[in-house]
Amino acid sequence: MSFLQPWLLLGLPLVALPIIIHLINQRRFQTVRWGAMMFLLTANRMARGYARLRQWLIMAFRMAAIAALVFAISRPMASGWLGLAAGGRPDTTIILLDRSPSMQQTSTSGGDSKLLTGRRQLAETLKAVGSVHWVLIESTTQKPRELDSPDALLTSPATEATSAASDLPALLEAAGNYVKTNKAGRTDIWICSDLRRNDWDPESSRWRALRESFLALRQGVRFHLLAYPEAATGNVSVLVSDVRRQENGTATELVMSLRLVREGGDESRTSVPVHFEIEGARSESTVEMEKNQYDLKDYRIPLESRHERGWGKVTIPADVNTADNEYYFAFERPAPRRAVIVADDSLVARPLQLAAAITPDPALKCSAEVVAIDQLSTVEWEKISLLLWQAPLPEGEAARQVGDFVARGGFAIFLPPKSPGRHEIFGARWSNWIDRSPKEPNGTDLAVANWRGDQDLLAHTQSGAMLPAGQLQIHRSCGMTGEFTPLATLKDDAPLLARCANQQQSGSKHGSAYFLATTPAPSDSSLANNGVVLYVLVQRALAGGAAALGNVRQLAAGENQIRDGAPWQRVAGAENALSTEYPYHRGVYTEGDRLLAVNRPLAEDQAPVLEDGRVAGLFHGLDFVRVDHQAGQLGVLIQEIWRPFLASMIVALLVEAGLCFPRKAQNAGSTA
Repeated sequence: MSFLQPWLLLGLPLVALPIIIHLINQRRFQTVRWGAMMFLLTANRMARGYARLRQWLIMAFRMAAIAALVFAISRPMASGWLGLAAGGRPDTTIILLDRSPSMQQTSTSGGDSKLLTGRRQLAETLKAVGSVHWVLIESTTQKPRELDSPDALLTSPATEATSAASDLPALLEAAGNYVKTNKAGRTDIWICSDLRRNDWDPESSRWRALRESFLALRQGVRFHLLAYPEAATGNVSVLVSDVRRQENGTATELVMSLRLVREGGDESRTSVPVHFEIEGARSESTVEMEKNQYDLKDYRIPLESRHERGWGKVTIPADVNTADNEYYFAFERPAPRRAVIVADDSLVARPLQLAAAITPDPALKCSAEVVAIDQLSTVEWEKISLLLWQAPLPEGEAARQVGDFVARGGFAIFLPPKSPGRHEIFGARWSNWIDRSPKEPNGTDLAVANWRGDQDLLAHTQSGAMLPAGQLQIHRSCGMTGEFTPLATLKDDAPLLARCANQQQSGSKHGSAYFLATTPAPSDSSLANNGVVLYVLVQRALAGGAAALGNVRQLAAGENQIRDGAPWQRVAGAENALSTEYPYHRGVYTEGDRLLAVNRPLAEDQAPVLEDGRVAGLFHGLDFVRVDHQAGQLGVLIQEIWRPFLASMIVALLVEAGLCFPRKAQNAGSTA
C-alpha cells in the first residue's frame, strides 16, 4: 500500500492516546482501604474476568478508530497497479508517449485504441498523484513541452496518433537531458507504449549509457511503464511494394505490386476486398488469403497517356488497427537511370557497365559511363542514380562529392581496388585481400553461405524466388573494417556485401552506400559468369538512386524531407493533422514542385512484442515498475481507498460506544 500524503502517517503515535488518557485518569484518585468496600470487591471477583475483557475491547476499538482516521487522511492507494512508492508527490513528472501506428490498435470488441486508453488513464492517475509540473515528450519531435495539467494529454494535438515509428531510447535520453538541464528535483518518468521491438531497439548500445546516466543522477528518478503488449491477432495490413508508370506502345498503365499480411490467426482462407483509388477514380479487386501473407504482383490499372504524374491509395476494410489499412503512393514518368563507374581494372569495369546499361524494361532508359577520378568534377551528379567505385577509396574533394551524392539520395557501391589503402568513407574501409582458392586440385572455392533475402539488394524476387547467390564462387575477397550491416557472408562468416551504417558524416538519411568484398573479374569471383546476382544487385541500386532524381517521393513517416524550409500542402489524408506535423502523418503532400506520398515505416507491420524479461533487463538497477493494460479498459491505474478506512473508524466508534453501556441489572428473585 502507498499513500498520496505519507507525511500524515507521522500522526500514527496518536493511536496510544487512549492508553495515555487511561493512565492519567488512574493517577487522579488515591486508594483508601475500607473494610466494607473490600468485602464488595472480593464478592465481585467472580465477574472480574468479563469486566477486564470489556475494558480491553473498549481500549482496542478506540485505538483502531484513531488509526483508521490517520490512514484515511493520508489518502491510501491500492498500489498493486503501479506500486507507487511512498515519499510524497514528485517535483517533476515526465510523460514519454508512444504515438506510433501500432498504438492505434483497438481490442477485438472495439472501443478506444491503446493510445487513447493510455492518455485517459495517465490523465486520471497523474491528477491523483500530483506534481509541481508536468512535461510531455512525445515520439515525433522528442522535444520536452510543458503541460498546464494532466488534462492536456486529452486535448493537445501533440498527443494524437501519427504514422511515424517511435524511438524509446531517444525519448529516455531527452528525458534525462531535461532533468539535468533544468536541475529538476525528484522526478517520475511515465512511459506509455505497446513494447514493439522496432520502437525499443533493445540491441542498441544506447541502453547501457542510459542506465549509467540515470544511476548517476543524485535526485531520485522513478520509472513507471504503462504497457499495452496485446497482439493484434487477425489484423490485416496492406502496403504497396512497387508502383511504376509504364508505356506499352500506345497504351499507358500503372503497374502495382502490393502485399497483404495477417498477424497471427489460424491461416484460414479469407476474402479481402482491395480498393484502388487514383485521384478519385476507384476500382476494386478481391483477393483470397490462404496463408498469413499474400502478394499481388503487377496489378495493372489503365491510365490516360497524358497522365504523366499523379497519386493514389490502396485500402482494405477496417479491422482492429486502422493505421495499416491504407497505403498512399505517387507516380510519374520514370527518370533515366544513369550510372558512373570509377575502376582501376578494365576487367571489372566492363561487367559493371553491362549490368548497369542493360535495361530490365524497354520503357526505362539505362546508361553507364566509365570515368577517371580526376574527371569527377565534370560529372552531372544531379542526374546520376548509381556510383560504382572500384579504386582506392575517395579522399579530399572526391570524398566530399561522393558524400554529397549519397546525402541527396544516390546509391554507391564500393568494390575493392588492387591495392587497398588506409582511407575510409562512411565509417568503413578495406583491409587486405584474402585468397579463397582451394589448396587441392579437386577442391571448390569458398561459396556464399548466408544472405538477406527479406530486404535490400539481395531480396527475393517479386515471385518469391531466391536469388542464386549460393551458387557464386569466390576466389578472392577483401576484408573490411568499420561500422556496417552484413547483407551476405561467406562460409567463414567474412562479409561479402555490407551496407554502411555510418552515413551521418554526410548528413545522409536517404541514400545508401555498400561495400562488395570482391569484384566481377574472373580471377576474383564468378559474378560475371553467373551474372544474375550482379545484374539484379546493380539494377536494384540503380532503381533506388533513381527514386531520388524525380519530383515524386515515397517517404516513411518521420523522415526529414523538408527542402529549404518549403511548406507542405496537403493533397489527401491527415485531415486533422497540424501543418507542422504533416511529415508524421500518412497522406499525399506537395512541397514546391515535388509530390510526396507518406506512409508508416515498414517495420511497423507485424513488429514483435518485446519479451517481459528483456524489458526488465533494460531497466536493471533502476527504480522501475510496470503494469500491463489492454486497449479499451476503463479501470483506473490507481485507486484511493480512504473510504474503507473511514468506514472502519465509524464501525470502531459504534462498537466502542456499545461496549460502554452498562450491563442490565438482573431482577431479584421472588421469596416465599
